[in-house]
Amino acid sequence: MATQTKTDPIETAAEKVAEFNDKAVENGKEATTTYLDTYEKAVVQLADGYEKAASATRIDWLSTVAATQADFAREVTKAYTSAARELVSTR
Repeated sequence: MATQTKTDPIETAAEKVAEFNDKAVENGKEATTTYLDTYEKAVVQLADGYEKAASATRIDWLSTVAATQADFAREVTKAYTSAARELVSTR
């Protein structure tokens, strides 16, 4: 008598769930990467605009303060997004 192999429905379901989970994780990573890219660009653009607006006043101390604040915002954003990207890539 020939041996028939039957696929266990629980195994099949578990495989499908695992595939779905892998796809969900990958999509989450892509969405997070897109969010971080967008966030970083938005903050940099905002900081650039802030700095340009302060420079347009032609008040030296105000331009200096705004440039310092803009640089700080850029650096903090860079550190935040870099750390978040590293966290996402390691999982």
